Amino acid sequence: MIIIWFLFFTIYHGINGGILYPRLSKTRDLLSLDGIWRFSLVINGSVDYSGGLSNLPEDKDLHLMPVPSSFNDIPTTTTARDHYGPVYYERIFEIPSSWKGKRIWLRFGSVCYSAQVYLNDEAILSHEIGHLPFQTEVTQYIEDDQENNMRVIVDTTLTNTTIPQGSATVLPGNGRVIQSVPFDFFNYGGIDRPVILYTTPLIYIDDITITTRVKGTTGIVQYTVDLGGTKNKVGTRVTVLDKDKKAIISSDSLNGQIEITDANLWWPFLMHNDTGYLYSLKVELFDGKQLLDTYTQSFGIRELVWNSTSFTINGKPVYFRGFGRHEDSDIRGKGLDLPLILRDHNLIRWIGANSYRTSHYPYAEEIMDLADSLGIMIVDEVPAVALSNFNDGLLGNHLKALTEIYNRDKNRPSVVIWSIANEPSSQEASSKDYFRQVANHMRSLDTTRPLTIAHAQQPDVDHTGEFLDILCFNIYTAWYEYPGEVDAIIPEVQRRAKAWHTKHNKPVMVTEYGADTLAGLHTLPEFVWSEEYQVKFMAQYFDAYDKLRAEGWFIGEMIWNFADFSTPPKYFRVDGNKKGIFTRQRQPKNSAHLLRRRYWYLAYLLDGATEYSAINKTFIGL
Repeated sequence: MIIIWFLFFTIYHGINGGILYPRLSKTRDLLSLDGIWRFSLVINGSVDYSGGLSNLPEDKDLHLMPVPSSFNDIPTTTTARDHYGPVYYERIFEIPSSWKGKRIWLRFGSVCYSAQVYLNDEAILSHEIGHLPFQTEVTQYIEDDQENNMRVIVDTTLTNTTIPQGSATVLPGNGRVIQSVPFDFFNYGGIDRPVILYTTPLIYIDDITITTRVKGTTGIVQYTVDLGGTKNKVGTRVTVLDKDKKAIISSDSLNGQIEITDANLWWPFLMHNDTGYLYSLKVELFDGKQLLDTYTQSFGIRELVWNSTSFTINGKPVYFRGFGRHEDSDIRGKGLDLPLILRDHNLIRWIGANSYRTSHYPYAEEIMDLADSLGIMIVDEVPAVALSNFNDGLLGNHLKALTEIYNRDKNRPSVVIWSIANEPSSQEASSKDYFRQVANHMRSLDTTRPLTIAHAQQPDVDHTGEFLDILCFNIYTAWYEYPGEVDAIIPEVQRRAKAWHTKHNKPVMVTEYGADTLAGLHTLPEFVWSEEYQVKFMAQYFDAYDKLRAEGWFIGEMIWNFADFSTPPKYFRVDGNKKGIFTRQRQPKNSAHLLRRRYWYLAYLLDGATEYSAINKTFIGL
């Protein structure tokens, strides 16, 4: 049985509007602007964009650059790879004549770090903070009977108020400015996710918000649809579709509550025989019998509950088996790469993981779509990595990032925890009031998911734990601390975890632990950087986690890292960070096989994964 409760009718056109992913439909057209753009470094003011655009590069100074992609690894010079500051992109395009009379929107999936966008020589849009989408209506700027030119100034400059932070250093001698960053991954820049032109009707669906709860076998779905372009009542139909796109029920209200008995719940990978089940909410607008607009939003029915000792989904305890990751690959840097993300998620399932953290920034929407459909739980993290020197400008950008990640990912069943920062200087007294405001802001947006920070500080000096729901910490005993001393791992991991729980009486999870390993380096006995050492190192951590799990409040382990990744030049980094259990080319080290044995066994032990018996036949020594 399905019950619909009708709520009051409202139409709201937000000032900033929604950020729904562009989808082709009966009422909406798409035009991808991905491809080969023209590109130039901006050095010593070679392009003036202080008041409009002037002094544009000549043809001889323009190079070809793929979009989406980071720009750094495409050219062959260190000047391009290490460029710090603005760069220039341009391209021309035409629109179909059928677009006349429609609203036209321009959407960027991400630009790192900031963007100023010009269309037909008019400044139309600016955005700060990478890894998040932004858009604007461009109808009035588009020429529908001739070519249009688009120019984008992308700036990789990081400061004391950006998210993340950074600074500039002037080299002695030549005076060249280089970037200094407090984080251990390469600061790739560019237009690194899709650029899309799309249309909507004049009256259009602007945003959809869906929340769900579970009562017994009944799924409770609350939804709100916001419209743009009208304040008058229009005809509406809202239809829930199952996974096979079969209509379940329809409503004529833009706000409502639907109760679905015997609902197919959204479950994480290996917690159920049908994981990642997605419904769809199809919204249609009508003028009489004429269809004005339609948009379909996927969602999963699930409920999260947490207390002082546990985190549950649909009433079942969750133990996180996961990774810290990076969007990082050869040549493309952080550019969207569909073959790569499919390979990554095949490996995630091969290894038996059920989760990962989007360390240390929001990942591409195409990645998040896969997580939704595959049942992979996400700890969704904003780009607030290694923050210090807390100030009002930084806070403003931090709150903006939280709002934007919420608006983008609020309907995703895979997103089960919001990570509001990674390794901040939470020992600083000023961090307390700062993170009080950050946590309060996120809870003003969403109370259906818990909050966390991935901590590096010891719990006795941290000022932020009281504002969180889940306590996560990163630990590198026998690597950065006591390098090579694997005997120190079990007591130190136990001490740290117990100290966090004792201080705040909340569930605890490890979000990073790992050892750099050069693929193919073998030593007997094991020694740091060898594959044998990584295996011995991980086995000691596993023992520590098993002991902590018996305490009843330890809820997960995420290894650092899924794959090797690029970093800034450092004397202790040989071609990047090598803590991956896979190489940067996504091939397994010995540790991947050990972790596979671990994760599949945990899935069998804790979640009753029936696939384990078949998988176990391939394991030796379990």
